[in-house]
Amino acid sequence: MAVSQLDPQRADFPDPAEARDDGLLAVGGDLSPARLLAAYGRGIFPWTDGPVTWWSPDPRAVFELDAFVPPRRLRATLRRGTFTVTRDRDFAGVIAGCAAPTAGREETWISPAFVAAYTEMHRLGHAHSFEVWREDRLVGGLYGLAIGGFFAGESMFHRETDASKVALCHAVAHLRERGFVLFDTQVATEHTEALGAVDIPRAAYLLQLARAVALPVSFKNA
Repeated sequence: MAVSQLDPQRADFPDPAEARDDGLLAVGGDLSPARLLAAYGRGIFPWTDGPVTWWSPDPRAVFELDAFVPPRRLRATLRRGTFTVTRDRDFAGVIAGCAAPTAGREETWISPAFVAAYTEMHRLGHAHSFEVWREDRLVGGLYGLAIGGFFAGESMFHRETDASKVALCHAVAHLRERGFVLFDTQVATEHTEALGAVDIPRAAYLLQLARAVALPVSFKNA
């Protein structure tokens, strides 16, 4: 199946069903807020820049908010209160931590262009972060994008054992409390599957997404 070339002057996208078997749907365009919101609202996300590539894989990985249960060992960590967790206190620190190379992962997809784009989305109130602290040191976190009752988890990092997992648990709890119904994690990995991510067909995901983005809920507390 041919990959669509996006019109740089328009923020619309082809039908996700037109994506290749690997999930690649389109190439081109930019990472402007209007284009990002249009993409995520249709079940599409960017993965590279220079040029920007747009993806809608089938199946799609999600954390099921109602069914999420932290592993037993992680529940013990949460009870001990080893870490302090905040929201939207240090978005820049979280995305920098997610973009930083680590042992065995010398490069990430989070390029300077992605950092700039999602930092602008945060400034506009669309992107959010969960920060995990040991005293006054940022040791882990997670960031993503919210539209209505939909949260697209983009990346997480840790500098201490379990710090990113603690961020995930707090994210799930907060999203439940705020009335969110869909927590997207794009493509399952061994790590996210161990934390409870499951694959669902893209068609089912898109139905859930349409309902989620229409919900009149907010990420921030009233």
